[in-house]
Amino acid sequence: MNILLTNDDGINSDGLQKFADFLQNIGKNKVFVVAPEKNRSGISHGISIISGPLKLKSLNENTWSCSGYPVDCIICGLELMLPEKPDIVISGINRGANLGTDILFSGTASAARHASLKDIPAIALSLVGFGNYHWDMAVSWSVEHLEQLLSYWRKGSFVNVNIPNSPGGPDGYSLAWPAVKHYNDSITILDAPEGSLSPDGNCFCFFVPKDGSIVNEAGSDCDMISRNFVSVSPIVNQPVILRELCPDAPDYAAVGSRGAALKE
Repeated sequence: MNILLTNDDGINSDGLQKFADFLQNIGKNKVFVVAPEKNRSGISHGISIISGPLKLKSLNENTWSCSGYPVDCIICGLELMLPEKPDIVISGINRGANLGTDILFSGTASAARHASLKDIPAIALSLVGFGNYHWDMAVSWSVEHLEQLLSYWRKGSFVNVNIPNSPGGPDGYSLAWPAVKHYNDSITILDAPEGSLSPDGNCFCFFVPKDGSIVNEAGSDCDMISRNFVSVSPIVNQPVILRELCPDAPDYAAVGSRGAALKE
């Protein structure tokens, strides 16, 4: 099987490196890696090649770093680096969760989404946790269940997978929908003496992460993770509209409102 790997944590991420090594050493897999040269977390579906050239650096056979974003890596991999269309694109394994509303911001998820727009089976893998990440467990579980995960792929979608960071591994896996998450992050400005600016004369602002909240829905991806289950979410790759406002739209283009959940 020809496999294209990428991520948004960067080419040197443990999750990507360990996953690539494991896949390369089993069966008849041929693994190609095109990943950002540095951390590109939270970049969503950004594409930088439309604004200027990218730098691609060959690191070893079938492995390249890219100066662009995760989606740029997919574009370059499919259009330039691979000799033929891959059988599957896998993005990850990501350091940290891509649960619920996170999917909108995730470079990991967006790389898988872009591959799915080319009708290539695509999976986004994330290890949910902090601090001591159990990469060997996550890699082993992902490889062992790769065929099952692929079975949930359908044309027009990608499969978003989150693995709980438990040393003994998950208790199972379950199909789940993305939870609603509310974010309370803020921005702060450089605290300089009154009447002065930063040393170079400019004003700088910084991202300040804060605890958010999750809408409690039994069966959601966040709920599955809290139970030590892997969450498996087949995500459509195209925008959809509200059914209540466009009642004549076809089923594939419209969904019901999540208004009640959004108000919690």
